Amino acid sequence: MDYVSALVPPVVMAVFFIGLIVTIVKTQGGANKAKEDAVVDAALARTESTRQASRDTEV
Repeated sequence: MDYVSALVPPVVMAVFFIGLIVTIVKTQGGANKAKEDAVVDAALARTESTRQASRDTEV
């Protein structure tokens, strides 16, 4: 029975890991993709405008 108690933790971790990967893959794209892309684009634009504004004040 020692082999069963030795195998249970890795098997449980593998099952949870597979579930995590499946969840990540299923949530990629779909209806939320446009919203997520818009949020990222807005953050990048804000960062770029801040960077350009600081560059303009330095020179």
